[in-house]
Amino acid sequence: MPSRRLSRRTVLRGLGAAVALPLLDVMPSAASGLGSGAPAGPASASRLAYLYFPNGIPRGAWYPEETGPGGRLVKLNEWMRPLEPFKEHLVIPTNIWTPRGNGHVGGPPTWLTGGDYDRLAVNAGGVSADQVAARQLRDETMLPSLELSVQGEGFFSNSLPRNAISWSAPDRPMSREIEPRAVFDRMFRPPSGGATDRSVMDAVLADARALGSYVSAADRYRLDEYFESIRALERRIEFAERRSAEMRDDGALTDTLTTPTPGIPADHESYMRLMMDLMVAAFQSDATRVCTFMLDHGQSNRYFNFIEGVRGTWHALSHYKNASGKTEDDDGVTSWDSVEQKRAMYAEVIRWHHRQVAYLLGRLQSVREPDGGTLLDNSAIVYGATLGDGNEHDAQHLPTLLAGGGGGTIATGRYLEHAEPTDLARIHVSLLRGMGVPVEEFGTADGPLEGLAG
Repeated sequence: MPSRRLSRRTVLRGLGAAVALPLLDVMPSAASGLGSGAPAGPASASRLAYLYFPNGIPRGAWYPEETGPGGRLVKLNEWMRPLEPFKEHLVIPTNIWTPRGNGHVGGPPTWLTGGDYDRLAVNAGGVSADQVAARQLRDETMLPSLELSVQGEGFFSNSLPRNAISWSAPDRPMSREIEPRAVFDRMFRPPSGGATDRSVMDAVLADARALGSYVSAADRYRLDEYFESIRALERRIEFAERRSAEMRDDGALTDTLTTPTPGIPADHESYMRLMMDLMVAAFQSDATRVCTFMLDHGQSNRYFNFIEGVRGTWHALSHYKNASGKTEDDDGVTSWDSVEQKRAMYAEVIRWHHRQVAYLLGRLQSVREPDGGTLLDNSAIVYGATLGDGNEHDAQHLPTLLAGGGGGTIATGRYLEHAEPTDLARIHVSLLRGMGVPVEEFGTADGPLEGLAG
């Protein structure tokens, strides 16, 4: 083992660049992000992420096809099939609800606060769970938290409550980053670093090479993989910036039938995966341990015609029991042959988003940490919505999924059934405790979700 040790907050610096390092063998331990009282030696911190999607699901599309003794996940249903390779890393709880707030408007602001949204006062009823965790860990990382979102589309895209799941105070939503370049610069380019077109990795190359002289072989491999991922992110962001600008100049449309926005990939899957890779980079570098990502605003009108066999906007499809093309935000052009056909298209949009989440889980699983586990093992990911059945707008049976081991605090690979409606805020209590936050209650919950730890 090398004799020299590095601080967990070591940063490589160059003109216009500051690159935090991933967790390495040569760094002191930190247990679950607490940073004290841990034994010497390599260990990894826990990360927490919340992924929100709008418009609910077609009823019945969230239950596994087959389970075994103790609720063991044996086979997911056809709509959740993209997540099948990760079923051993999942927990699917049933009968989850939010007692005070749900829906397109009240749901996003209260999903992470466990409160009740007051439209007149623009008040979410509390501080969101991610920000509670960020306050606990703010001295441990460069950024207390990251708030990510894709750019909204449609009539409701400028609605504040539909675009806010993270709140630093009951009346103060956190601003969201929608441009990949802005997220990248927050992590790797300090505000005082000076303007430069130089690549981040080129700017810190000398310091990066010097590290190789005293770290272990495992650390060298870990650093090479990490540095290459940063270069790849830069290249993808630069390509998206060039391509979206070219398409706008040519009068072309994106695959969701809108005018391209410079800096945002015109291909929606590329856009979403680029944002997810930025989240992985933030967790891998320990730039932050807390992140939220809105996969769309709370009443998304995005066209998903790029999915084979799908027509219409997401929200219109969610009202699948009306196939006439006359719901509140239908375009007056699209209609469907039957309720069954429209429901199937709606479910395909859900399956497409499952495929993107599977991509994120695969990326997290590919990053090996000093404790021998993966970034997925050391993360707790919540993926869910604030509507049950999209057509009914119901507040119960909210689609909710947990992924990752939470640094050993979550027993995964299970279908967790609840006979009675169970408060979503109980999950927040459990995950906050897993992050080292000493909470007894949160929002409407007076304790953690029973059975989550096994």
